[in-house]
Amino acid sequence: MIRYAIRGRAADSEQSGQQEGAMKRAQVRQRIEQYYYQLTEGCGDANCANANCCSNVRVEPLPPNQAAARAVHLLTASAPLCEPLRHKVRRTAAGRGPSPPSTSRAAPTPAGDSPVAQQAAASAGAVCSAATTITAAPAAGATGTCNSSAASTATDQTWSADRLMTLVEESARARDYTAVIRAIGQIFSEPEALTSCFRRAPAEPPEKGQLDAGEKEVEGAAAAAEPPADQAEPPVDLAAARRLFALLFATGDSPFTTALVTALTTLADGLRASLQFAPAGARSSPADPVAVLLLVLEIPALSSSEFLELALPRLCQAAGWLPTVEQARLVRFWSRYPADRLRDMVQTLQQLISVKVIEQEATRGYQATDDESVTAPVRLLKLLYYASLVGGRRDPPSARDDTPEPAEAASPGGPLLLAAKESGRERAERDPLEVELDTRPIDCRVPLVGFDEFYNEPLSEVVEMDHDYRYYKEYPERFSFMRHPFVLTPATKSLGLYYDSRIRMYHERHLALVHNLVHGEGQPYLRLRVRRDFIIEDALIALEIMALENPDDLKKQLVVQFEGEQGVDEGGVSKEFFQLIVEAIFNPDYGMFTYSEETRAYWFNPTSFENDAQFTLIGIVVGLALYNNVILDMRFPMVVYRKLMGQKGTFEDLAELSPTLYRSLQSMLEYEGDDMEDVFMQTFQVGYTDVFGANLTHDLRANGAQIPVNRSNVQDFADRYADFLLNTSVVRQFGAFRRGFCMVTDESPLWGLFRPDEVELLDYDFHELEAGTEYDGGFSRDSPTVRNFWRVVHDDMSDDDRRRLLEFTTGSDRVPVGGLRKLKLIIARNGPDSERLPTAHTCFNVLLLPDYRTREKLRELLLKAVSFSKGFGML
Repeated sequence: MIRYAIRGRAADSEQSGQQEGAMKRAQVRQRIEQYYYQLTEGCGDANCANANCCSNVRVEPLPPNQAAARAVHLLTASAPLCEPLRHKVRRTAAGRGPSPPSTSRAAPTPAGDSPVAQQAAASAGAVCSAATTITAAPAAGATGTCNSSAASTATDQTWSADRLMTLVEESARARDYTAVIRAIGQIFSEPEALTSCFRRAPAEPPEKGQLDAGEKEVEGAAAAAEPPADQAEPPVDLAAARRLFALLFATGDSPFTTALVTALTTLADGLRASLQFAPAGARSSPADPVAVLLLVLEIPALSSSEFLELALPRLCQAAGWLPTVEQARLVRFWSRYPADRLRDMVQTLQQLISVKVIEQEATRGYQATDDESVTAPVRLLKLLYYASLVGGRRDPPSARDDTPEPAEAASPGGPLLLAAKESGRERAERDPLEVELDTRPIDCRVPLVGFDEFYNEPLSEVVEMDHDYRYYKEYPERFSFMRHPFVLTPATKSLGLYYDSRIRMYHERHLALVHNLVHGEGQPYLRLRVRRDFIIEDALIALEIMALENPDDLKKQLVVQFEGEQGVDEGGVSKEFFQLIVEAIFNPDYGMFTYSEETRAYWFNPTSFENDAQFTLIGIVVGLALYNNVILDMRFPMVVYRKLMGQKGTFEDLAELSPTLYRSLQSMLEYEGDDMEDVFMQTFQVGYTDVFGANLTHDLRANGAQIPVNRSNVQDFADRYADFLLNTSVVRQFGAFRRGFCMVTDESPLWGLFRPDEVELLDYDFHELEAGTEYDGGFSRDSPTVRNFWRVVHDDMSDDDRRRLLEFTTGSDRVPVGGLRKLKLIIARNGPDSERLPTAHTCFNVLLLPDYRTREKLRELLLKAVSFSKGFGML
C-alpha cells in the first residue's frame, strides 16, 4: 500500500508539473495576444498615453506582421499594458480564432500593379498569416483575415524542399514570384513549418526475414555502436537547404530578400520567446531549436546589409537562450563542417560585430559590454569557436596533467614546499559549455579555423576592460568579454590581467593600512633589499621568509632597493631586478637549467642537485614578474607554458625541445622496411648525461635493454621516449616550479585568458615602435635629431644593439604583448648639443636625448650608452 501511495503521489506531482507548465505557456500566449490587440486595435481609451498602443493619437496602427513581431519584443521587455487589456482574453466565435482588424486585410493586387507592388502585397499576406499563428493557435476550421489564397496555402499545403524548389523554378520561368514569396513567409516564420519542410527522411530498415544470421549479427553490432543522439546526423536535410538557398540567391538582386528578412525576424522573436520564457522540457513550440539554427545559418546572404540590419542580430539573440546541452549539440554538428564553411560563418559574425561596434563607438559613454547587438553575436561566435576546437586536431585525454600532487616530494623541500602546497586555491570555475563538451582550448593543436581569425580588432579597441573586469568579478550572471577571451586581441587581454593584479595590490595595501591602525607594524608593499653582487642569495632568502610567514604578502606590489644605489623604484628598478636574477638563475653554471645551442632555449635539468625549495622559489620569482607586469627574458620552449596550464608534454612537443631527436624518431616512424631492428638497432633503453657529463641510462619499459624496437612497437617507443624527456625525468623539478608559480598566480584570470602560443608572440618590429612613439621637451616627429635617431636604429644598429636599446629605455629587452607599438616610448629633448650620453627613465619608458647636431655623434654616444648601462643613479 505504501508503494502504491508513493507512486500515486509521484504521478500527481508529475501531472501537477505538467499543468503548471501548460498554465505558464497559456499566460505567455495570452500576454502576447494582449500586446497584439493593443498594437493593432488599441485599448479604446481616447486619452491613452501608452507609446505602444494605437489608441494613442500619436501612434499609428501596425500591420499584422509587424504587430506580431513587436508583441513578442514587448513581452521580452515587460512593456506596460493598458488597463482595459489586462483582463482581455482571446476572442473566439464558433471555434474561430482571433482575427486582426479589417483594416489590416491584404487587399487584392490590381492587375496593373508593378512587380514590386505585387511582391510587397504577397509578402504582407504571407507574414500576416504567420502573425495570426503567433498571436493565437486557431482552432480547427479557423479562418484568418489575410488574403484567402495565402491562408489556404498555409493550411492546405505541406511543404517540402523539393516542392519549394519546383515552385521557385516555375515562378522564375513565369517571372511571377508571388507564390514563392508567400511560401517563404509561411515556412520561414514558423519553427515547426521550417523544420518540417527540411526534415531528413529516415533510412528504411530491411524487411523482416531478409537478413541471414551473419547480417543480423552485423546489424546488432551496428546498433550497439550507434552514436548518441547529439552526435548523429543533423535532424534536418542541410544539403537540400543549401540547394534551395543557392537557387533563391542565384541572381545578385534576389526578389525574395525582403520576404525572407521579415520572416526570419518573426521566426527569431518567436524562438527567443519559446526558449526564454518556457521551461526546457515544456516549450510551446515542438520544433527543435538546434535544427532551426542549423537551417537559417546556412543562408548565404546573411552577410549582406539587409540581413545584418535586423534578421541576423535577432537570430543571434535567440541563440543566446539555448541551454548548455543544446549548445553542445549545435557545436558537435558544426564541428563536422568543412573548415571553409565554418570560416565563412565566423567571418559573417565578425562582420556583424564590427558593423555594430563602428556604428556605436562614437556614442558618448558607449560600453560594448552592455550592447546586446554586440554581445549576442559574440555568444554565437563562441559556439563556432568550440566547433573549431572539437573538429580540429586535439591531444588525447591522456595528455591532461590532472594527477594529484604526491603526498611526499621526491626530495626534501622543507617548510617552503609545504607552504606552497597549502597556499593553493580553487581557480575560477570552468565554462559550462567546456565541461559539457569535455574540450579545453589548450587541448587543440590545430583548430579548423585559426585562433587569430576569431580576434576582432574594432571590438578590442573599444572594450573598456575596467568596466568589463567589474562584470567579470562581481556579476557572474552578466556578459563579460573576459569570459569570451577568444574574440579579444592579446594586447586587450593583457590589460584585463593588468587590472586584476593592480586591484589585488590595492586590496592588500588597504588591508595593511587597516592592520596598521589596529595592530601596527603593517607593511603595504613587498619590499626587497638586495645586493647587486649577491642578488640570487639575497632575493631567494627574503622571498623564502615571506612565503613561509605569510604567502599573501606575495600579492602586494613589489618594491626593490639595490644597496648603495639611489634609484627609487617606480617600476624601472624592479624591471632590472628581474632581468638580473633571471640571467643568473638560467646560467648553466648554476645547474638548475640546461641550455640548448640548437634551439637557444632552456630546460629543467633532470639531474640537478638543488632541492625542490629552490625550484619553488624560482617559480615565485617568475610569478611575481608576471603579477607586477614585468616581461622576462625566459627562453622556454612552448611546452613549459602548456605544462603550466595543465597539459603534459607529448611527442609533438619534442620538435621544439630537441628538433634533431624529433626528426630521428620521425624517420623511424616513417620507415616501412621489415629490417627496422637491423637498421636502427634501438631498444627500449635510452641514454642521457648528467651535469658532469657522465652517461646514464633509463629503461622506457621493464627490461628495456632486451626489447628491440620494430614496426609493431615503434610508436609506443616514440611516445614513451617523449614522455620521459618532457614529463617523467623532470617531474620533481617542474612540479616544484609550478607550485611556486601558482602561489602568486593561483587567483589570476591568466589561466582562462591566454593560450600558450599567445604568451610568446614576439616580433621585434622597431618600425612599430617608431609609429607608437611620442615626443616631448621640444622634439617632434620631424625634428632633425629625431630623424637621425631612427635612421641609426633602423640602419646602423644590429639586432643585439636594438635589444640593448630596448632594455636601456624600458628596463627589459622583451616585446610586450601586442607588439612594440603598445610600448608607448617617449623621446624627450634633454638640452642642446653636448657631450653628455643619452639617459632614460625606465619606470616611464622615457629616453632623454640631447639635441645632437650630427648623426655620427648621435650614433657614437647612443651605442656607448646602451652598451655600458648597468645601475641606477641620480640624473
